[in-house]
Amino acid sequence: MSDPIFFPDITFGTPRKLPRVADLKGRVVVLDVAFAGVQGGGFEKVTLPFIRLLGDRLRAWVDHHDHTEHQRYANDPRFRLRTKAQHGACPELVDPELVERIGPYDTICCHNDFDGLASAAKWIRGGQEPYPGCDADARCIDTRIGVPSAIARRVDRALRARPRDQGLQGLVVRYLSLGLGDASIERILSEAAAELDAIEQETASVAERYVRMSGGVAAVDVTTHQKTIDKTQLLLFGQQLERVSVVVDRENVSVAASFDSGLNFLTMFGLAGGMPTRISLPRNQLRRILSTLGVSETETSEFVKSL
Repeated sequence: MSDPIFFPDITFGTPRKLPRVADLKGRVVVLDVAFAGVQGGGFEKVTLPFIRLLGDRLRAWVDHHDHTEHQRYANDPRFRLRTKAQHGACPELVDPELVERIGPYDTICCHNDFDGLASAAKWIRGGQEPYPGCDADARCIDTRIGVPSAIARRVDRALRARPRDQGLQGLVVRYLSLGLGDASIERILSEAAAELDAIEQETASVAERYVRMSGGVAAVDVTTHQKTIDKTQLLLFGQQLERVSVVVDRENVSVAASFDSGLNFLTMFGLAGGMPTRISLPRNQLRRILSTLGVSETETSEFVKSL
């Protein structure tokens, strides 16, 4: 890119935890942040107030997670909302025509994973990929299908090693926005990525405790586990054993299947939005979850009793 790059304010959000509208500067673009589902307090309590408070300051909302409320904004040109099946990752929804049509903006609010940060960088670059193949890398990482490039793998591992490090997340946006090449940021990313090795080893150790059940379910309890683990990786370990993996922690039950499994947990559990193949529900619903997944009553009782 020959023109100087404008760097907006960058803030991070999740479906359940959006930033305070009063803290957002000027005109706002939201990228890769799903509408809140029932388990996150609901669209009516979280997402809708955020949209209404922003009002005309909301310039664009681009996302690829399923939600029943997408239809509400079907005729609003600020919203480009698709499903996970239509677009495995968010950056591929950002193109030069959209960025040009939306026009001036001051703040980007994005999800804090590779998918969201790459979307932000692509928007900053006027809809151009940070590097050739970045869209494909985002799709690969977000769907867990295929093998990402070495560039994306390093960034993804760094983010997973320090998931709450907003300073690192901001550096990733800058690194990608500038089209790579910043050696100082690359060193920081390499150091952070290396920290994931110990986390992965601990996760693999925990995965040995998976219990295989009827209905094609593998479940593991991490309620009392103290050391840091990678929950996404743990869920993937479970999917190597059975079609559906279940991880129980102190507060929630995470359920996951591969992106191409054909399963839709949103429909199965009557949820309003999110990822069809990965959900999180309150721990007190564990019996219902296992029953809905096809686990026998005997196995369910034995597993619940062991917690």
